[in-house]
Amino acid sequence: MELLINLTVNGLATGMLIFLLASGLTLIFGLMSVLNFAHGGLFAWGAYSGIWIYTLSGSFAVGILGAIITGIILGFITEKLIITPVYGNHVQQILITLGFMLVLTEMLKVVWGPNQMAARVPSYLAGSWEFGDVLIIKYRLFIIFVGFLVFGVFQFILQRTKIGLIVRAGVMDKDMVQALGINIKRVFLYVFMAGSALAALSGVLFAPYSGVVYAEMGFEFAILAFIVVVIGGMGSFPGSLFAAILVGLAGSYMAYYVPALSLAVNMMLMAIVLIFRPQGLFTAKG
Repeated sequence: MELLINLTVNGLATGMLIFLLASGLTLIFGLMSVLNFAHGGLFAWGAYSGIWIYTLSGSFAVGILGAIITGIILGFITEKLIITPVYGNHVQQILITLGFMLVLTEMLKVVWGPNQMAARVPSYLAGSWEFGDVLIIKYRLFIIFVGFLVFGVFQFILQRTKIGLIVRAGVMDKDMVQALGINIKRVFLYVFMAGSALAALSGVLFAPYSGVVYAEMGFEFAILAFIVVVIGGMGSFPGSLFAAILVGLAGSYMAYYVPALSLAVNMMLMAIVLIFRPQGLFTAKG
């Protein structure tokens, strides 16, 4: 039982990190129909900038804020310069964002060097709690809390606020929304910036969890994020949360019980879902 609890907590923490990254993709890919393969680069930039600011300031909260601001700025640049010219053309979106992903990765090496950057857990989140024979690491619980908090906030915004109504209406019929006097292009810019901020937040939270950050980390986690979006269903926030938890738990259990399948289990899950439910486990309304 102790082992099962520890594996579950580890899986939930990993799943929440993936969710924070995939939730940004859900906004950008699911709601705006934009295939942004540079999303992983925003994740890596959030990790590097956040840890750098954290190291300089000595405050992890300031580092998180810095990473989010970095994500917002890069999101603005990406949408204006990279995405705007290729709206509606998925093939061009794939090519140009893949190229931009390579640029973002190499720029990390230019700014911070080619070596890995160490990242430590802040003192107030270091250590663990013991409940009998069960050892619960504080930082992993913190990640789980942040993941559910972000889910609740964005779900409320999308479902209960005017801006959420505009976003959902713009996805269904942007011409009609534009005819009502709402600048839907500006709304989509804000959505893109919010998605980029979530990617950066995921990156800075991942850094202490991993212990190090490296330039190529964006490629690895971007793949997991796309898997989660596909499994959960395009544009579904609850779907992304459920799928991320599923992927995190599957990876945690498999890494312990069947290590040979730990890398393949995510692809297997996606394949099974695509065979039996090609639209994903949830719909955009789910």
